[in-house]
Amino acid sequence: MRVNPVKRSYLALESWFNLSFGSHWNPLYHLGTLSIFLFWVVLVTGIYLFIPFKGSLEGAWQSVEWMTHEQWYAAGVMRSLHRYASDAVVLTTLLHMFREFASGRFKGFRWFSWVTGVPTLWLIITLGITGYWLVWDQLAQYVALGSARLMDALPLLSGAMTRNFVAGEMTDRFFILIEFLHLLGLPLFLVLMVWIHVKRLSGVSINPPAGLAAGTFLALLALSLAKPARSHAAADLSQMPFTLSLDWYYLNVYPLLDRWSAGQVWLLTTGVTALILFLPWLPRRRTGPAAVVDLDNCNGCGLCFNDCPFDAITVQARTDGKRYEHEVVVDPSLCAACGICAGSCPASNPFRSANRELKTGIDMPQLPVDELRRQVREAIPRLEGDSRVLVFGCEHSADKEALGAGDGHISLFCLGMLPPTLVEYALKQGADGVMLSGCREDDCFYRFGNRWTRERFRGERNPILRARADRRRILVEGGAPVDAARLKKRLEAFREELDTMVGGGSPGEEEPVGK
Repeated sequence: MRVNPVKRSYLALESWFNLSFGSHWNPLYHLGTLSIFLFWVVLVTGIYLFIPFKGSLEGAWQSVEWMTHEQWYAAGVMRSLHRYASDAVVLTTLLHMFREFASGRFKGFRWFSWVTGVPTLWLIITLGITGYWLVWDQLAQYVALGSARLMDALPLLSGAMTRNFVAGEMTDRFFILIEFLHLLGLPLFLVLMVWIHVKRLSGVSINPPAGLAAGTFLALLALSLAKPARSHAAADLSQMPFTLSLDWYYLNVYPLLDRWSAGQVWLLTTGVTALILFLPWLPRRRTGPAAVVDLDNCNGCGLCFNDCPFDAITVQARTDGKRYEHEVVVDPSLCAACGICAGSCPASNPFRSANRELKTGIDMPQLPVDELRRQVREAIPRLEGDSRVLVFGCEHSADKEALGAGDGHISLFCLGMLPPTLVEYALKQGADGVMLSGCREDDCFYRFGNRWTRERFRGERNPILRARADRRRILVEGGAPVDAARLKKRLEAFREELDTMVGGGSPGEEEPVGK
């Protein structure tokens, strides 16, 4: 399987972080929740700083200086935490966008999350810029004058902003407007945009792992103590500052105004923004046919509704007059065609209708469970070696050539589309062992496929792997395409373990092998 250089580089970075932090605490797997955690840090520190802050042209700089130097042990630390957490939000948001781009998780059904994420980033930038205004030092003056030039270039505001900064005409009233935007208006709008951003996802988590959150906060606190945030000299509209220390996370476009016109800067920023917005359609990713519900075999249990990662399934009152109360409905525009719903359907039991076509309550028309059962029947006689292992692999993990699985490899859209009973069925049909190769742990392309699979096999989520299945003969091992060598080595080791079992050696633990 060929992996583009951008994705390969990012996967290598993820591997390094996995070695350093472990999969569960890998910050690259929790960039969205880390951003929300950092928002909380910004909010709490901002509330503390607002208490002694004086929102006026005369009092702003003096009150910030008092906090920074006179109460350095509390307000000064809070100010530094506020600054560094704000920078970290931009960093985690940009990394989150790059990760989604590198892994291809921005096209097709994911276009909505991508498109709504771009203005969210701009809101964060605008919120940070207004925060720099409130300090009202020389940097704030530079930002204010640059912002005035940018706003004056817009037809509806032509000349209006500059009048507030020339000849000392800026008043406390305008300053209070900036204070309102930074403290209330923009944060409320940002919360709304974040809600819209995750609206099409189900099971959204807003909190990172506790250990990762604690480590992030301690790192910010250590940085705040080692390098406290400081202000420039007080703003003076009669003079032009010459030496400034820019925050490049928020103020990166302002130096362009020293060489370009405001219109040219707007052309650059809007052009880059438009390009990013249209990336999902350049070229467009094709998504397979949506899942199909068969009411003759659906009892409305709602397991597929609980497992759908993209909120594409709803439960409603029965419409066909059957004895059941509910039925499920699939929204094709939201369906990712991952097949996780088919894996969660209790009717996807290959032991049913042994000599007839297997019909399930919900299925994928391009790869129904009955077809998977047929592939299992045909693959097992072709397995070679003393320990014959059948491999179920998702299309985002290593392929059969890289694993050396040959004809004993069955490809799935997502590991979550595999009914647990199909693994038991494979063992009953003559396979000595079964390997499940999905995405990296905590990094499923379809969000929850590998997690649901592990929980089903541990008996923590329905439909569960039945107790009579020999869990010693099942290996669950996740990995990306670049992890093919490790997965192949693990498969070879699994075959050796099976040889030991067949030879009468130690049987090991009565649970699936692997994490």
